[in-house]
Amino acid sequence: MQHEIPHAPTPAEAQDLQVRELDALCVNESALKHPWWYNLKYSAWGVLFGIVFVKAEIISWFRIQEMFRFESFHMYGVIGTAVMVGMLSVFLIRRTKARTIYGEEIHIPTKEFNRGQLFGGLMFGLGWAITGACPGPLFAQVGAGFGAVIVTFLSAWAGTYVYGVIREKLPH
Repeated sequence: MQHEIPHAPTPAEAQDLQVRELDALCVNESALKHPWWYNLKYSAWGVLFGIVFVKAEIISWFRIQEMFRFESFHMYGVIGTAVMVGMLSVFLIRRTKARTIYGEEIHIPTKEFNRGQLFGGLMFGLGWAITGACPGPLFAQVGAGFGAVIVTFLSAWAGTYVYGVIREKLPH
């Protein structure tokens, strides 16, 4: 009778096993199937969010240029407020061991720093400064009827697609 000696899983196999185990435990809302009309509530929230962006002048090319020229505090105040709300939210989620509406504990993994983040951040900032748009306000700019932003929108879409295609080949 031969005994098979189990081999140690490769890092990829171990990660795949971990993902499958987590999938078995999670009731991740994105994996749930909902009727098509559920998308209407997400669209309504998106429209509301876009209106807030327009009214707060976050989508204004001039406001964004003011920020990059250090001429106004407006955008720094908006971004700083968002960062502080995000930091406080993550702190409270971790501190209270918050759970999802399905009872799953929310786990926010820590991320290691790598130099690719510097290059990505520089490319993002440069694109933002040149076009006057970042991904969130970009949709609001299109919705507000700024026709020239279609070029930026299509470029952002193409860049996201290319990244998805070459992601596995990039150092992360």
